[in-house]
Amino acid sequence: MLKNPFVIGTYAGSHYFCDREKETAELTSDLQNGRNIVLISQRRMGKTGLITHVFHQEEISEQYHTFFVDILATSSLREFVYALGSTILEQLKPRGKKMLERFLLTLSSLRPAIKLDALTGEPSLEIGWGNIPSVDTTLDEIFAYLNQADKPCIVAFDEFQQVRNYAEQNAEALLRTYIQHCSNARFIFAGSEPSMLADMFSLGNRPFYQSALSMHLDSIPLAAYVPFVRQLFGEHGKDIEEGLIQQVYERFEGITLYLQMMMNEVFLSTDAGSTADTAFFDVALRNLLNKQSFIYQAIFAELTERQREIVRAVAAEGHALNMTSGQFVQKYRLRSASSVQSALKGLVNKGIIGKEREAYVINDRLFRCWVNQFA
Repeated sequence: MLKNPFVIGTYAGSHYFCDREKETAELTSDLQNGRNIVLISQRRMGKTGLITHVFHQEEISEQYHTFFVDILATSSLREFVYALGSTILEQLKPRGKKMLERFLLTLSSLRPAIKLDALTGEPSLEIGWGNIPSVDTTLDEIFAYLNQADKPCIVAFDEFQQVRNYAEQNAEALLRTYIQHCSNARFIFAGSEPSMLADMFSLGNRPFYQSALSMHLDSIPLAAYVPFVRQLFGEHGKDIEEGLIQQVYERFEGITLYLQMMMNEVFLSTDAGSTADTAFFDVALRNLLNKQSFIYQAIFAELTERQREIVRAVAAEGHALNMTSGQFVQKYRLRSASSVQSALKGLVNKGIIGKEREAYVINDRLFRCWVNQFA
């Protein structure tokens, strides 16, 4: 039993994973039936957790090789190839020497860069972004491995919309070709930029047009989250009022990461044999903001004065609509509609502000709380 059952940023097993029964069954079934899936949600809603949970389902873990590749930090096909190759190598290590050797045999173009640890004997890929001699050759080799693996493979790409920003203009078309001809693998394209992903898979002039079914991940229902939280508290001899759970859920819009962060803090503050009530909300939030304060101060200090004004306005609104309208500009005493547009563009590029449906929001909801209280 975990000391604190509200795990943040990792998967601790099905017991600590809330609900998603319908989504788990749907995604598992789609993969088993040979479908590629576009998994879309806003940031921090739990896409990675859902994919990992599906990968741990017996019918998946025993019948498939599974690989989770985060490509958010990549900016070119060369970096994509490195991320994919490194991920497969690392995730094959615990699965036995035979499978690892099979993969290494296919990587003839990278063989000089594969080094063995002197103590453990385990291989690692010791190359930088610029040391892949031929992107096309190495992609050929990696997809050849996926096609020839002893079991079908499932490859999940996290933040797949990043491919649109690659330096190579043919990146989407090239990857579409490889994926289309990889009959031994299914693919999950996950991302937190709904409009970008929708364009990639729904517009007729894009290479990935209609190549995958879409699945949208919403908040875990409050009716499912309440008993989940109370059960975990009860297992440790603690209790929590339903009103507090609802208060946290509503403040953070049911976004999984922030629910877990708050419940982790509330659980930490609750003594065995006692009950957490609504008074714990402000204490838990204050503790989290204090822990993040240095980072948030640094982020805020790097913004221009115009950008700070926009951040304050969006934080105050929660979901800001019609930001270039005269009414919005006047309400928050902003300089002009053009200055709002310019500052907003910079904030979106920095990832501080995002768009959900028609509204602009502070992507980090905890940062929004900090701005409202301290900025």
